[in-house]
Amino acid sequence: MDLRKLKTLVDLVSESNISELEITEADGKVRIVKSERAPSAALTYAPAVAGAPVIPAAPIPAMAAAVAVPVAEAAAPAALTGHVVRSPMVGTFYRASSPGAKPLVDVGAAVKEGDPICIIEAMKIMNEIDADRAGTITKILVENGQAVEFDQPLFVIE
Repeated sequence: MDLRKLKTLVDLVSESNISELEITEADGKVRIVKSERAPSAALTYAPAVAGAPVIPAAPIPAMAAAVAVPVAEAAAPAALTGHVVRSPMVGTFYRASSPGAKPLVDVGAAVKEGDPICIIEAMKIMNEIDADRAGTITKILVENGQAVEFDQPLFVIE
């Protein structure tokens, strides 16, 4: 969707009595919700793919910027200790190779460099993510089936 069109829609919602607006087109879906506490709007944009999860977006002030960010990052965990394994792509995080299967790794699992630790689905392709360092998994920072962003922390290895 054209950025000028998105800005026009955000302005329309912020200047009217409309509290929510959702538009679906061939190239995607846009949902704008007006916040109750301030004259700002939240914007969600997801490509039109059957069965794809809708990714929530961060609130964007109506007049702050002409460029809308399509997805929001989760709040950054405070001061992670150890080596952080980050997502190399945008997609859906899976701990197991198939539904109902045993997770590839759990907290406390010893991994070697190159061992598969999760799968990220992007554009219907399952991408196996390998440990980039040997050690022990101390934290899993993402829930199974959750949408992840590029460079989002996934695991902590010590």
